[in-house]
Amino acid sequence: MFAEYLQTHDLGALLCAPGAYHPYPRCADRAAWEGLAEEKRRAIAAWGDEALGGYPMLTATQFLAFTRSGNRQVYEAPYFRRRELLMGAAIAECLCNDGAYLDAVIDGLWCICEESTWVLSAHNGSEHPGVPPISERPLPDVTNPYVDLFAAQTAAALADVLELLENKLDAVSPLIARRVRSEIDRRVITPFLTHDDFWWMGMIRHDMCNWTPWIVSNVIEVLLLLERDKYRRSGGIARGMRMLDSYLAVLPDDGGCDEGAAYFNMAGAALFDALESVYEATAGRVSFFGEPLIRRIGDFPVKAHVAGEYFINFADCDVKPRLDGERLMRFGERTENPQLVALGAQMLAQNAGVRPLDTPQMNRVLHALFEKAADLPPAQEEAFGALPDLQVFSWRKGGLYAAIKGGHNRENHNHNDVGSFIVYADGKPQIVDMGNCVYTAKTFGPERYTLMNTRARNHNVPLIGGTEQAFGRQYAARDVRADALGAQMDIAGAYPAQAGVLSLKRALRIGDAGITLQDTVRLSAPQQVTWVFMLREKPALGEGRVCFGSLTLRYDGKLTAHAEEIPVTDARMARNFPGSLWRLTLTGKPGCEQKQSFSIGRI
Repeated sequence: MFAEYLQTHDLGALLCAPGAYHPYPRCADRAAWEGLAEEKRRAIAAWGDEALGGYPMLTATQFLAFTRSGNRQVYEAPYFRRRELLMGAAIAECLCNDGAYLDAVIDGLWCICEESTWVLSAHNGSEHPGVPPISERPLPDVTNPYVDLFAAQTAAALADVLELLENKLDAVSPLIARRVRSEIDRRVITPFLTHDDFWWMGMIRHDMCNWTPWIVSNVIEVLLLLERDKYRRSGGIARGMRMLDSYLAVLPDDGGCDEGAAYFNMAGAALFDALESVYEATAGRVSFFGEPLIRRIGDFPVKAHVAGEYFINFADCDVKPRLDGERLMRFGERTENPQLVALGAQMLAQNAGVRPLDTPQMNRVLHALFEKAADLPPAQEEAFGALPDLQVFSWRKGGLYAAIKGGHNRENHNHNDVGSFIVYADGKPQIVDMGNCVYTAKTFGPERYTLMNTRARNHNVPLIGGTEQAFGRQYAARDVRADALGAQMDIAGAYPAQAGVLSLKRALRIGDAGITLQDTVRLSAPQQVTWVFMLREKPALGEGRVCFGSLTLRYDGKLTAHAEEIPVTDARMARNFPGSLWRLTLTGKPGCEQKQSFSIGRI
C-alpha cells in the first residue's frame, strides 16, 4: 500500500518544512494552556509536584534482574517512573509557565540521556551482527545500540519535551537540547536509518506484530519534530512507511488484531499515529484513511467491545483494556466511523485523567489533554459481530453476550485456546478468559505454557484424558462457520497426536432461551473427556446444573462436577478480576464417542 504510493509521489515535496510541524500547543501558546479546565489544571500541578522530589535510580543490578531471576519489574518500574515524572514536570511547566518545574524537566532530560540504554532489560539486544548470544549480554552494549519499543517511545517523549519547552531550555543552556538531540540521533534515528536487520523492520523476518507500528510511529514523530535535513527526514519517514507495509501484510483481511483489544493502543492505534502524523504534516495531502483495510483495522475495537469497560480478551489481553479514547475518536473521524467515534468518547469519559493510561506515551497524553469527550450516545451494538479471518465471532440477545474463537495456537501473544468462548449477562462477565498476567522472563520464553493463564486447562475448552491443546501454528480449528445464530468448528486439530482426537466438533448457538454449547467427540481409544468452564462468580453445584452469578449451566447429570477456587494473586489480573475465579470441570466416563450439550441461561 505505502510503497506503491511512494513510487509515484514525492513525499518530501508534500511534507511541511522542517520546524513547521506542531501537533499540539507549545508552552508559548498561552491561550490553549490557560484554557484547560480547572480539574485538569489541579491534576497537572499535582503530577508536576511529584517530579520535584527527584528521579529514581536505575542501576546495573536492576537491569541484571531479568537474566538473574526473570523479574522485569525491578528495572521497568523505575524506568517508566522516570519518564512519567519527566512528562508531568514538562506539562506542569507549560501550564504554570513560571519556571517552577523547569529544573525538574532539565534533571529528567539529563538523567535519561545518561542512561546506558533506553532499551528494556527484557528486550536487550537483537539478532543483528555484532551482538553476542542472549546468555552473554545480561547488560547493554553501548557501542551497538538497538531500537526496541521503549527506546523509540523514549525518543519521542524527549522530542515532545523539546517541542514544548526548547526555548525555555535554551535560556538555561543550549547544551540541553543539543544533548537530547544527539542522544536521540545516536540511539534511535541513526540505527533506524542504517540497519536492515532489526527483526521488526520486516526485512529479515516476516512475523510482524505490534512492534512495527509502535516503533515506526514514534520514529516518525521524532523525525517530524526534530530532523532539520529535509532529505533525511522524508527518506526516514518513507522508510518507516515501507516497514508498515510488512506489518499490514501479516494482518488478517478483516482488520482483526490477534493480540487482542488491549494491544490495539500499540497496534492499530499506533498505525493510526503514524498515518495521522503524515496526514497532519502534509496538511491532509497524504491520506490513507479511505483504504478499506485501514477502515477495518479501525473498526476492530468496536467489534471487540462487550459492554462498558469490558472487551473480548482472548490471548494476552486484559478484559478491561486501557484504550486511548482520543485516538479512537480521531481514528473514527478520519475513517468516517461514527461507532468508533462514540466508543472513543466513551473511553475518554471513563478515563478522564491527565496521566498516561498505559506506558508513558507523551504525545497520546498531549492529544488527550486538549480533547473534550463528546457527549454522544453509546456506540450501536451489533447483534452479530464477525471477524472471519481472525475467526472471532460474537452475539448479543436478550441481555446475553457470547463470543468464541477458532484460529490457531501460534497467534501473537497466543494462549492455547482454540474453540474457547466467553459469556456475559447484562454487561457482566460470567464465563471468562483469565486474560493477562504481569510479564516475566517466562512470559515470552520456553516456559510460557507452564503459566496458568496460557494453558488450555484454564480455558473453556475440553481436556482429552488430561491432555491439553498444544502450541504451534499447526494446532488449529478446521471447518469454521458462523452466522447470526451461532458458530461451529472442528477443534480436533488443536490437540497433539497422542490425545487421539479424530474429531471434536463444537457448536455454539444463541436463541431466545439462552446459549447452547454442543460438543461431539470421536477418539481413537476410550478416554475421559473433561469440559472446563472458567467462572467469574462462585458456583453452586446441583443435580445436573450449576448456578453462578445470574446464570445457570445445565448439563448431563452423569458427568462428574468439580469446582475449584482460584484466588487471583497476580497484580495485573487482579485489576481485571479482583478476588477469585472458579474453575468448573465436568468429566464423563471413558469412551470413544461422546456427545454433550450444555445450556446456559438465566437462573
